Order: sequence, then C-alpha cells, then structure tokens
Amino acid sequence: MQIKADFINPFLEAATIVFRDVLQTDLIRGKIGIKDSPEPSHELAIIVGVIGSFSGEVVYSLNYDAAYKISSKLVPGMSPEDLKNEFKDMLGEIANMTTGNAMNIFTSAGQSIEITTPNIVDSKNTSIKFNKKPTLQINLYSKFGRLEVNVAIA
Repeated sequence: MQIKADFINPFLEAATIVFRDVLQTDLIRGKIGIKDSPEPSHELAIIVGVIGSFSGEVVYSLNYDAAYKISSKLVPGMSPEDLKNEFKDMLGEIANMTTGNAMNIFTSAGQSIEITTPNIVDSKNTSIKFNKKPTLQINLYSKFGRLEVNVAIA
C-alpha cells in the first residue's frame, strides 16, 4: 500500500487546526494501522470524497459521547435533550471548517483537488457500505475522546 503523506497530512493538519482554534484542545496522534476499507469503527462518521490529483475518501469517525462533548463545548449550557437533537448539525459545522482548512492547505501546496461536502452518517440509523480498498487508519486523541481518521485513496 502506498498512500503519500502529501495527501494525508492536510486532513490531519486541518482537523488539528479546528480542534485547537474552535474547540480549544489539542489532537494527539496515536496508533496508525492499515485496514481493508475506510469503514468507521465508531457510530458516527463524517465522510468526505476527494477528486482530482488524488481520488478516494476520508472518513472521520467518533462515538456519541465525543460528539456530545464537542457539541457542549460549541454551545455551552444546551440541555442534554437539545444536544441529542442538534449534535449532527454541530458536527457538520466542525466538518465544514475542517474541509475548508484542508482545501486551503492543498491549494497552498499547489495541489488541484476537490473535496465533497461532508456527509454525517449515524451507523445506528443508516447502513453504509464501503468498497474494499487499502486504507490508512490514524487515531487522534483529545479531551473529547478518540477521533479515527480513515484515508482510502487511489
């Protein structure tokens, strides 16, 4: 498997920027592994398609607890019931910021790619199938919990 750091690093850097600037916490890199598909390990997935110099998908994955903690940070004082109703929208905003930062990083490096609008999927309510393709899994940790990043690029 050969996935270049030039493709992976902008997505990791973008997530790091958003967590640092918006959520006031650091992301710490953990284990890196290889999987046979970008299928997420957690209940929630943020799926981003990539077209251009590279093509494939990036899947950010986290559990409900982390999503609720992130949402509470974004809107302090929101009731638990409102959090359960609104967390997907808040994750969508984080995903949009991360995608925008990744696009800026790619553009600054002279890479020509397009990134799709992030799609938030709750695997308890929706079934998703991913094609088998070599995937690099990077685990990132913060005070909110683990964020899994699966990068499957052809």
